[in-house]
Amino acid sequence: MHPSTAAATTGSQPLQPLLDLITTLLSLLLNSSLTVRSFIGRWQALRTKLSSLESSLSSISDSTHWSQNPLLHTLLPTILSTLQRLKSLSDQCTLSSFAGGKLHMQSDLDMASASLSKHLRDLDLLLRSGVLHQSNAIVLSQPGSGSEKEELVFFIKDLFTRLQIGGVEFKKKALDSLLQLLIDDDKSASLVAKEGNLGYLVSLLDLNHHPLIREKAVMAVSLVVSDSDESRKIVFDEGGLGPMFRIMETGSMPLKEKAAMAVEAITSDPDNAWAVSAYGGVSVLVEACRSGSQATQTHAVGAIRNVAVVEDIKMGLGEEGAVPVLIQLLVSGTSAAQEKAANCVAILASSGEYFRSLLIQERGLQRLMHLAQDLLDSVTMEHVLRAIASLSVSSDSASRFVSSSTTFIVQLGEFIKHENVTLQQISASLLANLSSISDGNKRAVASCMGSLVKLMESPKPVGLQEAAALALVSLLSVRSNRKEFVRDEKSVTRLVQMLDPKNELMSKKFPVMVVVAVLGGSNGCRKRLVAAGAYPHLQRLSEMEVAGAKKALQRLSGNRLKSIFSRTWRE
Repeated sequence: MHPSTAAATTGSQPLQPLLDLITTLLSLLLNSSLTVRSFIGRWQALRTKLSSLESSLSSISDSTHWSQNPLLHTLLPTILSTLQRLKSLSDQCTLSSFAGGKLHMQSDLDMASASLSKHLRDLDLLLRSGVLHQSNAIVLSQPGSGSEKEELVFFIKDLFTRLQIGGVEFKKKALDSLLQLLIDDDKSASLVAKEGNLGYLVSLLDLNHHPLIREKAVMAVSLVVSDSDESRKIVFDEGGLGPMFRIMETGSMPLKEKAAMAVEAITSDPDNAWAVSAYGGVSVLVEACRSGSQATQTHAVGAIRNVAVVEDIKMGLGEEGAVPVLIQLLVSGTSAAQEKAANCVAILASSGEYFRSLLIQERGLQRLMHLAQDLLDSVTMEHVLRAIASLSVSSDSASRFVSSSTTFIVQLGEFIKHENVTLQQISASLLANLSSISDGNKRAVASCMGSLVKLMESPKPVGLQEAAALALVSLLSVRSNRKEFVRDEKSVTRLVQMLDPKNELMSKKFPVMVVVAVLGGSNGCRKRLVAAGAYPHLQRLSEMEVAGAKKALQRLSGNRLKSIFSRTWRE
């Protein structure tokens, strides 16, 4: 026995005699393994494992605080039991003639060998974890919020060591501590993914494990994968997606919610999303949206949104009846579920005629239009408007339906005036692309024309200037709107400044396009633009062959020539 064993503290006395007994028994078995007369090949393999066990136990006793680790109170007795059983088998195999059943003895020896392998794995894990060199290994206490990273790393290693080696009670306590850590410290999940054994944590999701352990493991995995791409990749690579789908089908309501949360997190990585169909996950997700709790629905529809961009899965969503379920969530889901459902509907609506037809059949356009009237957060409203925009181009009837809603058209005008730039751009695009808006509805949103001019000055995001210009051109097709526009000196000044060739913030075709629309009517409009200095800019742009500039110049010059002729005639 190594001298350090004898130097163990007084508190180690309960374990010291046990270790001494195991060491003595090991020595006897190593000697007897050389003298057996039956099953010699199996005993040679056993001897190798016994030698490794002796070496591991020696390393254990060299560890400063080995006797303080509670895992050894469980592990050493099981090792002793295995060795005692092996000693009995050894005695039978050293007899000159073995009289027992050979198959039975072979089975017993193989079982003992398997037990030794497990003991060696557990001891190796315990040694590699480093917990035997820490004086506080006996206390499973969570580090405080201001703890050093090293202390937190040790705590995580200690947790996973107990989780993998200990019995049911050790596993329960370790999982409780792990959950508490993940809940209390939102930065701990990345360390858990890096320092812990997520593969083993995933293995606890198996149906064969103790129900309470399985439940706690589901909760822990769901929290870990919600933290980072790294943890999601590890859990996916370890096969965690399949068990989560099984839990969504057969688990209790709280477990289904946690499993759905994990599936949503794992599928947020496009590299993982493709595997949903391999596990039959599409039908599971659709059913969870249809009949699950509100929390389960919210996470399940989030997962559907994640996989809706995967071409191989997209068609499966249509075949499994996802569209009517999504439409229903737009009406009855939580605000979070509505946002995710709207996002998913927008994705599907932009995917082609197949999904646009399905959505129209399920009265999706009407539901979206109704939803747009509610006080939604800006992100949900963005998805709703994108979906409406995609569906409105599916047929003339859909376009007419959207265009005829004065309430909706006025709402678009309000978004252009007051909302964030993304909503402004989507709203402007809708106004520009809806070809059936009546003159009355265009007059109803005339107040947003000044905001559209401002948006034309913004080079980002891409497409904003064009959307604003086209929307403005559409509104200026109404004579009263043109008159109102030129009465707005600030808007006219901004428009003329955008015509200036020295202004390089935008393509000149957009302000030229608006000028042509403004000049579609009265002399008053022309006078306003001339007075604001538009003529020399248009003349230069015409020379530069900017699209539409020559037409705009001709309209503006036509009025100037008439004035000259009129003045000459009077003179």
